Amino acid sequence: MNTNICEEIQRQIGELFTCTELGDYHRIRTPYLYPDGDNIDLFCKSKGDTITVTDLAETTGWLRMQSLSLRRSPQQNRLIADVITTHGVEFYRGMLLARCRPDEQLAAVVTRVAQAALRVSDLWFTLRTRAVESITDEVADYLTERELQFVRSEKLVGRSGRGWTVDFHVRTRERSSLVYVLSTANRSAANRVTEHVLAAWHDLHHFAAGPEALNFVSLFDDASDVWTHENFLLMEPLSTVSHWSRPDEFERVLVQSA
Repeated sequence: MNTNICEEIQRQIGELFTCTELGDYHRIRTPYLYPDGDNIDLFCKSKGDTITVTDLAETTGWLRMQSLSLRRSPQQNRLIADVITTHGVEFYRGMLLARCRPDEQLAAVVTRVAQAALRVSDLWFTLRTRAVESITDEVADYLTERELQFVRSEKLVGRSGRGWTVDFHVRTRERSSLVYVLSTANRSAANRVTEHVLAAWHDLHHFAAGPEALNFVSLFDDASDVWTHENFLLMEPLSTVSHWSRPDEFERVLVQSA
């Protein structure tokens, strides 16, 4: 096997992957992205005729930074086990790794490990889902306490034909409102959450017109200091911005007349 790692990467997949020497390793920057937009990097080290390709535990380290818990849940461990089986990689001390042997193409092994890292990083969405479900439970309890009628997780179709699941459809005497709850504990993910809800409001804008126009409310879970002033400004043209730290304000937004 030609053990010049960078030449192998350049020859086989050079248009998508870049390779640089970094100490005892060769770092490969892949086109795959973590959910916060950072590139997934892999590291190669040759020993004899075998090249080991690994993420040096950067993926599990990134995932750990997105959670308050230092331990992975049993469900996350099961999902990681599924990933390593599907992509044919080894999970060792938090690292995803695979060996490129003389009869294999380095590009194929690099791609396999990169795809495994991408799948593992996607476990972030399970963390975010649990966080959002937790805060929406609190909002539901609050609406019930205030005796406000609501439907939870209502599915609506936008002008594009895409379906959107809105967290709450609240009906009061004066008007009805659609409410999206924006929640994340990760600053780098805050923009992605904001852009997702903004896209929903754009696509659902026809519900905000007519004699029974619905009020759009963007409810920010501001328990964590992850939101910027720009996040709020993006939402203001299409919705009423409210903060969960001020629930009375949120109630006024729901019950006030248009």
